[in-house]
Amino acid sequence: MSILITPETKVIVQGITGKEGAKATKAMLDYHTNVVCGVTPNKGGQEVEEKPVFNTVKEAVEYTDLMDSGFRQNDTPHWDSTIQKKLVSAIYVPPFAAKAAILEAIDNHIPLINVIVERIPIQDTAYCLAAAKEKNIHLIGPSSLGFIAPGIGRVGVVGGPLVNEIFQPGTVGIISRSGGMTNELSWQVRQAGLGQSTAVHGGGDLLMGMAYADLLRLFEKDEQTKAVIIFGEHGGSYEFEIAEIIKNKEYTKPLAIYIGGKFAKLLPEGMNIGHAGAIVERGKGALEKEIALAAVGVKIAEHYEDLVELIKPFA
Repeated sequence: MSILITPETKVIVQGITGKEGAKATKAMLDYHTNVVCGVTPNKGGQEVEEKPVFNTVKEAVEYTDLMDSGFRQNDTPHWDSTIQKKLVSAIYVPPFAAKAAILEAIDNHIPLINVIVERIPIQDTAYCLAAAKEKNIHLIGPSSLGFIAPGIGRVGVVGGPLVNEIFQPGTVGIISRSGGMTNELSWQVRQAGLGQSTAVHGGGDLLMGMAYADLLRLFEKDEQTKAVIIFGEHGGSYEFEIAEIIKNKEYTKPLAIYIGGKFAKLLPEGMNIGHAGAIVERGKGALEKEIALAAVGVKIAEHYEDLVELIKPFA
């Protein structure tokens, strides 16, 4: 049954009254995702796509509690705080407001937070990730277009207006740090006659919330997922964590990866390319990652177009 989202998952949109927040809300609702309400300070009482807007995340969470308890919005405000909720917050606020919005979601114990916001200062991201980890809250992003479980729902705008042409239910898990490649790989999977269990755009910033290893642990437990493909980058060190969890048998399913950016070694030192996450530590570039991953049995794609063929026999 996929990972991250189920038909019962409720979605709160922080920044719902903004242009991008409203656009994402409509996109999620069009894909039958259970968006229940939104949050924008000082805009409480409004509606977006017939969904109520609240001033604070606390009010939005209380509203979802009322729904879980069988109360309607105008009923007496009485709820059971012990009710187990499956909540996601999708954050669509300006960069200057991102830290406060993320911390507000964390403080209200929303278990999964998707952050689409770009250009968040790295010190703000580090602070938020530490705060989330302290409360065992998962964060996807920043700079993440979201994730999708085909036929179940999507958080964010991954797939865009062509979502129904790109995605179909299946057994292949997809993780990418590129939003465009999340869609491209998913389309290639479909063209091969396969489908996706869940596709996740992890975000292109230097720091990731849920990294490859975190998501692979979830795919390992997911009965629907038979194999996973990853589009990686030459920067960062998150791919080395994959090798470690495979050594520890925390992930055992077939896995194929393409690591982009091997050409970077030909460029002048210090040249900035691609995502913020493309910063390379000496000795930890694309080639070193491929060697480490191949040593634990990961299938290495020379070209990203080869990924589907590498896992097709297992999916």
